[in-house]
Amino acid sequence: MNQQQNLPNATAVLVLGITSIVFGCSCGIGLILGAIGLSLAKKDEMLYHQAPHLYSDYGNLKAGKTMSLIGLILGILGLLGGIAYFFIIFAATL
Repeated sequence: MNQQQNLPNATAVLVLGITSIVFGCSCGIGLILGAIGLSLAKKDEMLYHQAPHLYSDYGNLKAGKTMSLIGLILGILGLLGGIAYFFIIFAATL
């Protein structure tokens, strides 16, 4: 009997993707969570592509990877916005 199992980090990638979007614009936290999520997703994708018939939750992994990417982009934009804010404040005080 061939029973499929879950990918080891699919749920973690999904949770990291969601939290990276939630904390996307808060001082780089979304940047860190998104990067970790993408790293774990890459490992699980390699594992899935070696034996796709063994795993059942590839959809969760793809959703988590997409959300991690969005969170990473939001984190970068938030970090750049914070840096721009401090430069504007610094220029205004001169």
